[in-house]
Formats: sequence, C-alpha cells, structure tokens
Amino acid sequence: MKMTAQDILKTHFSKTINLSEKEFDYVFTHFKPMSLKKGQSIINLGDTVNEEYFVLDGCIKTFYLNDEQKMFILQFAMKNWWASDYNALYLDAKATVTLDCVIDSEVLCLSNEDREKLCKELYPMEYFFRWRSNKGYVAAQKRLLSLMNNDVKYRYEELMHMYPQLYNIVPKQLIAAYLGVSRETLSRLNHKNQ
Repeated sequence: MKMTAQDILKTHFSKTINLSEKEFDYVFTHFKPMSLKKGQSIINLGDTVNEEYFVLDGCIKTFYLNDEQKMFILQFAMKNWWASDYNALYLDAKATVTLDCVIDSEVLCLSNEDREKLCKELYPMEYFFRWRSNKGYVAAQKRLLSLMNNDVKYRYEELMHMYPQLYNIVPKQLIAAYLGVSRETLSRLNHKNQ
C-alpha cells in the first residue's frame, strides 16, 4: 500500500518528536502539496523566497551558476529531505541559488510564516526545526571539510556510500558538478570502482 503525503510526513516527524494525532493533523494543514515535473524550477535567482520544500518523492537540486555559467551544486534533496534558499528565506533577501527538479517530484511546501507560527504554538515543532537546522549545519561543515581535505576519488566514494541510489536517479554530469569535477573525471572514477 502506497503511503500518503500525510503518512510520509508523520513518519518523518515521529523519528524526532512526538505529536498527538490532533496536533499532527493541525500541523499538516499548514503544508501545501505540489507536483513538479523534471526540469521545473521552484526557485530562480533573484526570486523572493517564502517557502521551504519537504520532498515526498523525486529529487530536487539546489545550485548556483557563476558568471561563466559553470554549475555548482549545493544539494540534492531526495525523499524525506528539505530544500530551499535558506539565505533568502531567513534573511528576507533575494534568492542567490536556484532549485529545480532532477526528476518528477512531489513536495510539501511550508511557508516561513507558518513554520514560525507552528514553532510558537507547539514546542515539539520548535524542537524539530532546531534539530533539523543543527543537522544541516553539521552536514554542511562535513561537506566543506571534505572538499578542503579529500581528493575527488575519496569524495566520490563517500557520496556513493552515503547515497547509493543517487547514481541511478541523478544524471552523471550533475554528480560531477556536485563533486566539482568534469564529467570525464567522474566517468574515470566510476570505471575504476566497478
């Protein structure tokens, strides 16, 4: 039996916090479902950002294009991950990164205003979002340290170990952009690891 959006979100929350049925039902009313197609943009450079997105199914990438149009991927958000331009969302600034769909995706949108409202009204929600932010800081620090200290072979192996499904979902040129290497370098690494 396929899980509903409500079931997926409830399971996600229950790994960190306890909400009564009534509390969860109330929380869920603040989320808006959205179906997205492969290649569809969610946030574009310069946009005003008022929402974050919880991925129910599919894969979203967060990326930056420099002046030479070279792509730098900050994140792949797969099932049970959250994504947004957090600089724009939290600081009321214009978007500096772009979010789009790697494959068809289903997400739940939560506005900044509703997240803050839920955090004020329900302590478990405040705890959940604080816990999630802390995990995000740790992951960002680990990735930055890995970029500074490890060669591309190690970073590739680490990525494939942590997210083996990624190689089957995400086009190879996007994995290369995430690792900061060329598509050819990625092909050589993949060939050596087979």
